[in-house]
Amino acid sequence: MSLSAAGLVLALPLIIVLALVIRAALGSPVLFSQLRPGLNARPFMLYKFRSMNDARSADGELLGDEVRLTALGKWLRKLSLDELPQLWNVLKGDMSLVGPRPLLMEYLPLYSAVQARRHAVRPGITGWAQVKGRNALSWEEKFDLDVEYVERLSFAFDLHILGLTVAKLVRPHGISQPGSATMPRFTGSTPDD
Repeated sequence: MSLSAAGLVLALPLIIVLALVIRAALGSPVLFSQLRPGLNARPFMLYKFRSMNDARSADGELLGDEVRLTALGKWLRKLSLDELPQLWNVLKGDMSLVGPRPLLMEYLPLYSAVQARRHAVRPGITGWAQVKGRNALSWEEKFDLDVEYVERLSFAFDLHILGLTVAKLVRPHGISQPGSATMPRFTGSTPDD
C-alpha cells in the first residue's frame, strides 16, 4: 500500500497533465468508472482514464469499441497510462499492484469453477496474463495464467511480474486482440475448458 501511495504521489504531475489533455480532447468526465468484481468477487468501483468517446447509433445505443476508441485512447492504452487512476484503487485496498485483471461483473456466472479461482486474490493493475501476452491471448489462456498466478502467489513472483511489466511498457504488444479494438466479450468457455 505504501508503494501505491508513493506511486500516486510521483505520478500526480503526469496524472494532472493527462487529465487536462483528456478533458480537452474528450470532454467530461475524464475518468471512466465501472463496478468490477474484486477479492472473492465482491464488487468495487474501478477507475481508469477515459479512452473512448460516447458515439451512439441513431437509436441511442453506444457504438462498438472500434468506433469509439480515439487516437488518444489508443496511445493511452498502448502505454498503459489509462491505468494510472487505479493506484487509487490499490491505495483503498480494492486492488493490488499485481493480480488478475478485474473484468466485468456480467462475466461472473460464465466462469468455470477453475476459472472462478482468479477471484481468490485481489485483482491487479498488472498480472501474469498481462506480461505473457495481454489481449493477444484467448480468454482461456488468460484465465489459465490467472489461476497459475493464484497457485504460485508469492512476493518474489510479484516482483518478477513487476519487472516484466516494466519491460513490456518499454516494448508494448498485445494491446488488442487481432481484428478487435480491444478484446471480444467473454461468452463462456466450452465444456472442455
